[in-house]
Parts: sequence; structure tokens; C-alpha cells
Amino acid sequence: MKVLKATGILAGGALAAFAAIKVLRSPRCKRRLAEIYNRTSVAIDQGVGWPALPVPAALGVLAGVRNTLRETNLVDTNTPGAATGTPPVYPNVVTARTPDGTFNDLKCPFMGSAGTRFGRNVPLNETWQEKQPDLMTPSPRVVSLELMTRNEFTPATTLNLLAAAWLQFQIRDWFSHGKSIKEDSWQVPLAPNDTWHEDPMRILRTAPDPTRTAADDGTPLTYINTETPWWDGSQLYGSTPDYQAKVRTGVDGKIYIGKDHLVHPDPNALVQLQSFALVGWWVGLELFYTLFTLEHNAICDRLKQEYPEWGDNDLFEHARLINGAIIAKIHTVEWTTAILGHPVLQIAMRANWWGLAGERIKNLFGRLSGSELVSGIPGSETDHFGVPYSLTEEFVAVYRMHPLIPDDITFWSRETGEVLQKLNFQKIAGNDAQNICDNIHIEDLFYSFGLMNPGAVVLHNYPKALQHFERPDGILMDIAAHDIMRCRELGVPRYTRFRELLHLRPVTTFEELTDNPEWREEIRRVYNNDIDKVDLIVGLFAEKPPKGFGFSDTAFRIFVLMASRRLNSDRFFTTDFTEDVYSKVGMDWIADSTLSTVLLRHFPSLAPALNGVNNAFAPWKAKGAQT
Repeated sequence: MKVLKATGILAGGALAAFAAIKVLRSPRCKRRLAEIYNRTSVAIDQGVGWPALPVPAALGVLAGVRNTLRETNLVDTNTPGAATGTPPVYPNVVTARTPDGTFNDLKCPFMGSAGTRFGRNVPLNETWQEKQPDLMTPSPRVVSLELMTRNEFTPATTLNLLAAAWLQFQIRDWFSHGKSIKEDSWQVPLAPNDTWHEDPMRILRTAPDPTRTAADDGTPLTYINTETPWWDGSQLYGSTPDYQAKVRTGVDGKIYIGKDHLVHPDPNALVQLQSFALVGWWVGLELFYTLFTLEHNAICDRLKQEYPEWGDNDLFEHARLINGAIIAKIHTVEWTTAILGHPVLQIAMRANWWGLAGERIKNLFGRLSGSELVSGIPGSETDHFGVPYSLTEEFVAVYRMHPLIPDDITFWSRETGEVLQKLNFQKIAGNDAQNICDNIHIEDLFYSFGLMNPGAVVLHNYPKALQHFERPDGILMDIAAHDIMRCRELGVPRYTRFRELLHLRPVTTFEELTDNPEWREEIRRVYNNDIDKVDLIVGLFAEKPPKGFGFSDTAFRIFVLMASRRLNSDRFFTTDFTEDVYSKVGMDWIADSTLSTVLLRHFPSLAPALNGVNNAFAPWKAKGAQT
């Protein structure tokens, strides 16, 4: 009897355990546990903040925060008729990127294509444009002069100037609101002692959304992204068939790299500038456009060697895929870990690409799991998280990081260490950029950018050169005032509301906003003691960032959400990140490439300056300090 009783107890326990496991594995229970985990993560983050936690706990909390943001802060702005019509016809949409970004999702061909709407990271009812006079309170020009003006350069000492140039190189791939309306402008009031050349200051309005229909009546304004928001190298290859046709040579898959569309053997030759490109153009962009044009063509040479039967289109399409993936990889595991130099982010961003299993394991054995957490996003399943892919107005807002730009630039010789030229930023921008690149060897330009620090992304560190910046078409701009006005115009919430909508600890006092007493009183005065009127950019620049961070924790929340989404939603980084699509040579090329290897492939004389530098966005070794 005792044996039977014991057997019955064991059997009952086993059945109970089996039932418990079954319950835990049920979709309903998994959802419930996930909800508890995510809510707990947000509560811990709001209570003590993830930077205060040990690394493993901080990683777990950030994962829960990201889950919450994915559930609540991906907002579709499309309405019926926003993107209609017949998709364009291209010869190969299954295994090649299209010029305009269509067919990345084969079931939803317009998703992520040029000419579709920016999405949002906050609820639509929070994106109404403020009415006058609130829209101009305080004046964006007053904010610029009183809170942004750089009186003394504050460097970001852990970075080099390539980090600033790289960011702008990426932005030109990701988004553009198109040409502003010259016939219509915002009238920005000036302070009585302002010496601006016109009163009021004019800031051109953003072009309206031509896709709006009657279904959009009564909804907040929407705007069009004229670029492809995919990570597809569109800054090199364009976002239209016409542009792509103009940059291709038609021979061996290559693209043009010189004046007058000639493939120039001299590495000092620079990519041809299209008419639109001069706006916002400077030497930093010239460097990366040149570098990755050279890289594209080098990939074509390697592919032709391995696959001699491939024609021009095959070589071009594969080289574009490979080049774009290298750019995405560099941004994910090098630029991000350089500008967000916190131990948690060193792990998290590398995990985005390789998973927690790490680079070595993934390169040796491939994916160990379908989980992005274990083996990284590249090669995992495509996931839009229930919302059509787009980049967002809030994403655009937090990337307004113009303090990275110094006012004064020094160029040195990599061979002798002597100073070649010292120039104001305006003298290396627009039409003048070409003159500098003609007169200073491109390897000296890269070397100089590797030595210089960018500015820290904080208040009172906005370059004066950009507060009185003359565009190539002669229009004068205060880009700081422009940044403030754009956020208001596009319906991006102001700082305190923005934080609340992203599940951050509320900021209700100026003391909570910043630990800098001088800034605190300046902000209080400019915003008439109303903490809720503080503009998003002012709050982002005033915050004390986590240790090692190059920008604020508030801005980081958009990054946590959108950095992985750009990979998760793109089938060329997920289900189609394979040798069948990229080729064996292409996958190996991507795995073996870093910014340093790309630089040294084309400019080997930079080796002494990069020797011992673990991240090419960190300061390089100056002549005399090289071993």
C-alpha cells in the first residue's frame, strides 16, 4: 500500500508538473509573463534608472523597455489612399534592392519606399501642431541665441570628427523632408537687440504631404520622406531609378567616382555632386562618399573575379547589397559603441548584430538559434511588430546633433605632422568643399578627421558657423533656430511630454532637468518658468547623460526602439541575409569588414595612425605618437 501510495503521489506530482509546464507554454501564459516582465522593467527603469544597475540586470531591463516601446511607440500615419497605385516594374525584386525601396516587403511593395510617410513614435493625438502664439513661444531665434550659442568649444574627447561626418552620411541615406517651400515661410520674431539681417526671421516651411486625402481630414499633419528609409545605401545609389542610372557606369557593376562622371584612377578623385547635394555638403561627407564608392567598386572587382559569368547588373546588385550591409554593420557595432561608450551598450549593440553568442561563435558556426537575442538580428525572421515600417518624425528630431560640428578645422600632414591649413567650418562646406579636396590629399583629410574631436552634444556648444550659415543658393540660415522650429512644425512633443510618452520618469522641475545651475536659470528665464514649454532639443542637450554616453538618455529611447527596427523589418538583413542572396564572397566580405579595414583597403598609408586603435571612430595616433 505504501508503494502504491508513493507511486500515486509521484504520478500526481508528475501530472501537476506536466500541467504547469503546459500552462506556462501556452500563448496566453507567455503573453501574461511577458507583460509582467515588461511592466516590471519599465518600473525599475523609472525608479532607479537602468544605468545604476549591474550590467546583466541593466541588459534585462533595457530588453523589457524595448519590448514596451515596440508595443506602444510604433505608430502608423497612413490612411486609406496614402500609398496607392501600381508598383513600379523592376527586373529583379526578389533578390535585389530596388532604386526606390519598393518590394522590400513583397506582400506590401510600397512599405518603406521613397515618397511614403514618416511614422511616429508617439500617439497621433499627441502630434498636433501648436497654434499661434504658442507655436512661437519662446521665439526659436531667442532659444538659439540664449541657450545654444557656443562661447567656448566643448569637445567630445572619446570621439574623432569622423563620428560627426559618419552621422550625416547616414542621415542622407535614411530621411529627407524634401525641398522647403520658398514661397511660404514661418515668421520668427526677433529680440530687440538681434542683429539678424531681416526682421522677422524667415524659416522656410516643410513641403506638404501630397498623399493626403479626405480620409486624413481631422487628423494631424503628415509629411513625406523623399528618401528610402531602408538601410540601403541610398545616399550613394539614390532613391529614384533616374538617379541610380546616372551614378552607374554600365561596366562591371561599378559606379562613378570623379568629376564629369569619369572613373578616375586617382583616389583623390571625388564623387560627383548632384545639384541637390550641395545643401548641407562639407568635406566630411566628401570623405565617406568617396570611401564607399571606392568600396563598391572594389567589391565589384572581387565578385567578377569569383563569378566571371556575372554581367553588369548582377555585379551592381550584389555589390550594393554588400556595401549597404557593411555600412549598417559599422554603424551598429562601431559608431554606436563609440558614441554610447557604456558597458551595457557595448554588449547590447554587438548583440544586435551577432547575438549574445558573440561574433566569434556566429562567424564559426552561423546561427545557433532563431532568436535575435542569441544569434543577432541579421539572418533572423523579419518582424514589423504589427506596424508598417517607416522612419519617424521623432527619430529625425533626436538626430539633430549639430553640436558635433566644430567651428574651426585644422588639417595636418600624415607624413610630417605639420599643419597644412586652419579654416572656419564655412570654408569647408558647400562649394568650398571641393576646393579643399582638390588641394589636400584625401589621406591627409582622413588623418586630420581622425585626430580632431567633434563637439559634445550639450547646451552652449552649437557652432556659430551654423547659426549664420550661408547655403550654396545664398539663403542665410540659423540652423539652431531651424532645428527648434522644425520640431514644433512637425508636431514633435516638447521635452517633458516626450519623456512621459516614452515611459521615462517624469521631469516636473528645472532642478530635475539639469544639474548645471547656470543652464537651469537660463532655461527657466527663456521659458518663463514653464518647464512644460521646454523644447525637446533643449531638454536633450541639458540632460546629464549616462556615463560614457555622447547624447542623452531620453534620445537613447528612440534609438533603443528604432536602431533594431531598421534591421528587423528589412528582409535583406533578416530572412534574405544569406549566401543565396549575397553570395558566399559577399557574406565573407561583410564578416571581415570594419571601418578600419575599409579605410586601409583603399588608403594603406593610414596604417600608422590606426595602429592600436580599436575603434576607428576613436581618436587616432598623431604623427610622433605612432609606434
